[in-house]
Amino acid sequence: MIKFENDYFFLEGKDISYIFRIDKAGYLIHCYFGKKIKAHPTSIVPERFYCWHSWGEDGVKLDEIAQECPTFGHTDLRKPMVNFGDKVSVLKYKAHKIYKGKNPLAGLPSSIDAAMDAETLEITLFDSVNSVEVTLFYTVFESMNTIARHVEITNKADADLKIDSCYSMSIDFEHSDFAETHFAVRWGFEREKVTSPVVRGSLDLNNARGGSGHFMNPFVCLHSPDANEKQGDVYSFMLVYSGNHSTLIDTDQRCRTRVMQGINPFGFEWSLKKGETFTSPESLLTFSPCGFGGMSRSLHKFIKTNIVRGKWKNKPRPILINNWEATYMNFNEEKILSIASLAKDLGIELFVLDDGWFGKRNWDNCSLGDWYVNTEKLPSGIDGLAEKVTDMGINFGLWFEPEMVSPDSDLYRAHPDWAIHAEGLKPAESRNQLVLDLSRKDVQDYVIESVVSILKKAKISYVKWDYNRYITDMPRLGYNHEYTLGMYRVTDEITQAAPDVLFEGCSGGGGRFDAGILCYMPQVWTSDNTDPIERVYIQYGTSFGYPTSTMGSHVTASPNHYTARKPSMKTRGDIALSGNFGYELDITTLPKEDLDAIKAQVEECKRIRSLVQYGDFYRLADPFRGNIAAWQIVNEDKSESFFCAVRILFKSNVYFPIIKLDGLSEGALYRDEYTGNIYSADELMHRGLFVDFDHGDFVTYTMHLKKI
Repeated sequence: MIKFENDYFFLEGKDISYIFRIDKAGYLIHCYFGKKIKAHPTSIVPERFYCWHSWGEDGVKLDEIAQECPTFGHTDLRKPMVNFGDKVSVLKYKAHKIYKGKNPLAGLPSSIDAAMDAETLEITLFDSVNSVEVTLFYTVFESMNTIARHVEITNKADADLKIDSCYSMSIDFEHSDFAETHFAVRWGFEREKVTSPVVRGSLDLNNARGGSGHFMNPFVCLHSPDANEKQGDVYSFMLVYSGNHSTLIDTDQRCRTRVMQGINPFGFEWSLKKGETFTSPESLLTFSPCGFGGMSRSLHKFIKTNIVRGKWKNKPRPILINNWEATYMNFNEEKILSIASLAKDLGIELFVLDDGWFGKRNWDNCSLGDWYVNTEKLPSGIDGLAEKVTDMGINFGLWFEPEMVSPDSDLYRAHPDWAIHAEGLKPAESRNQLVLDLSRKDVQDYVIESVVSILKKAKISYVKWDYNRYITDMPRLGYNHEYTLGMYRVTDEITQAAPDVLFEGCSGGGGRFDAGILCYMPQVWTSDNTDPIERVYIQYGTSFGYPTSTMGSHVTASPNHYTARKPSMKTRGDIALSGNFGYELDITTLPKEDLDAIKAQVEECKRIRSLVQYGDFYRLADPFRGNIAAWQIVNEDKSESFFCAVRILFKSNVYFPIIKLDGLSEGALYRDEYTGNIYSADELMHRGLFVDFDHGDFVTYTMHLKKI
C-alpha cells in the first residue's frame, strides 16, 4: 500500500503506482504515476538537467525538477501549487507519518474508507523563512485505482498569513505528449466531451460563477493523444468540491506538463492567524492504461463505494413522477392527488411535488425563502397532502430551493441584509431571485430550521434540492469558499437530520453535478433539458466521470417542452432507463396506449434497475462522432447486461450498424429477454451485433441479456 524506503515513498493501489522521493536538499521530487510497477530506488530514472536556470544556496534548480508541491519565486518560475501573497516561499521536508484509514476533512466533504482498506500518508513541509507549515495528504485505497489528495496550511508565525492560491494537488510529467479532455458547455447541454492537444503554455479549465457550474465540470482527463475507450493511458482528476474551481494544465519550455487542481485562485484570498489551519478540498487522481472505459469504470466504482454514503448508497432508487412539466406552478390539491393516484396504479413508487407549493408562489417572481405552505392551493398543508398520497400506497417527495430568496418575499422584507450583496450596489437579480448569504451562521441556521421542520412534520421520503442561479456581487476575496463551507454545513445538518430521505441535487439541472454534492446526495438531476435525444449526449458525456446511479433521467411529454421534438414513448423510456428512472408529464391526459406503455416500462425498470444503477458501464458508440450512440451496462458477475443503441436521424440506403458489445463472459451464451434470441458472447463482442433499428428518426434498440 504505502512504503517508505531510502527516502522514497511508494504508493500502490489495485493496479497503480505513485512514487516520489525526498532529495538531498529536502524537496519532494515526483518520480512516477501510472500502471503498477515493481520499482527500486536505484532503478528510478534520474532527472535531466539543463542550463539557463537559477539555483539556490542548496544548489537545486527547482525550475528543472518534477515536484509534489511547487512554490513560486525562488528558483521555480512556473505556476505554483501554493502561494502566500508577496512572500517567496521555500518548502522542505520536515516529517511524515503513515497510518491505516482516512480522516474526514474539516468542514468539507471527502471520500470515506468504506471498505476499510485505506492507508494515508501525511508529509509535513516547512518554510523556515515565513514559518509556514504545509501538510500533503495522500490516501491510497487497496482495492481501487484512485488516490485522494489534499493540502493543509498552518500559520506558525506571529503575523497573519495571506494565502492567495492553494491547489489541492500538483503533478509534473516529464513530457507533453498528451491530449486533454474536459466536460463543458452550457445550461441545457451540460458536460459535452471536449478534447484538444496539450500545447505549450497554460490552459486553465475553471469556473468562477459560484457553484461547480454548467459550463465547466471539475473533472478533467489527461491522456495519450490516440486514447480511445479500450486503449491508451488516461489520467483523470476530479475535485470533491462544489464551488469555484480550477484545473490548470501548464506546459513549459522543456515540454514538461504540470497539472494542478483545486479552488480557483481568481477571486480567492484567505487569511490565517497564528496557529490557524486552512484545508483544501480533496482531489481524486485515477489512472487507467485501458483507455477512457477503464478509467470510467475505476472512477465509477470509487464514487459508488467511497463517495456516496448513507441509506441509499446501495439501495435501488424509487421510480418517481414529478409534477413540474405536468403542471408547472398551476396546480391544486385535487390535481396533485389525481396524478399520484394514477401513478400508483401504473406501478410508480414516488410522487414528487415540485415548485409552487409555498408562500404566494404562482410563478418564479416571489416567495423563495418563505417556506410555509400555500393553503389556497393545498388546504391540507404539506403534512396533510403527504399523508393522503402515502395512504394511496405511494411515497411523497418535495422540492426546495433553500439557498435562495425572492426580493418579493416576507423573508427579504424582514432581512434584506441576508442576501449576498456588494457594498453600495443593489444586488443583481437572476430569475427574480437573490442568493442567501450562507457565509453567515444565522442565515445557515434559518435554512436548516426551515427545511428540517417541514421534513419532521410530514411523511416525506425524497427531497429535490434546487439551486437556480449563479452568485454575483461576492463582497470580498475568498467569499465563494466561505459560502461553499456554509452550504456544506447546511447540507450536512439537514441530511443528517433526515437520514431516511433520498436527496437529489439540482442546479438548474446539472449545474452543480460534482463529487462534493454526491457526498450528501447520492443522485443529481442531470439536466433541465429533458429531450431524450439531447439527453443521449448529456448522459453520455456525464458517464465519463459519474456512474449511472448518480444520474436522474425522466420520461417527459411529446412534443418535448424544450425542443418540440416528438420521439416515441419507447425511445423516451429506453433512454431514461439508463439512469434513475422516472416521469415528468401529465399522465392524466394520456391515451390508454401510452399508459399501457408506461406500465410496461415501470415493470421493466424494476427488473433491471439494480443492474443499471450498480453495474459496470461501457460506452460503445459515440454520438459526438456520428449518428449512432450505444452503451451497455454489465453486472459484476457478468450474468446480466442491458444494451441500448440510439439512431439520431434516419438516412436512406445506409446499412444498419454493427456494434461490438463488451464486458460479457467469454465463451458464454446469453438470451435476450425481449426477443428470446440466444447469442454467443464471443460473437457479440468480437464480430458485433447487427442493430436492426426500426424505420424513422429518433429510434432505439435495446437488449436485456441473461447468461444461460
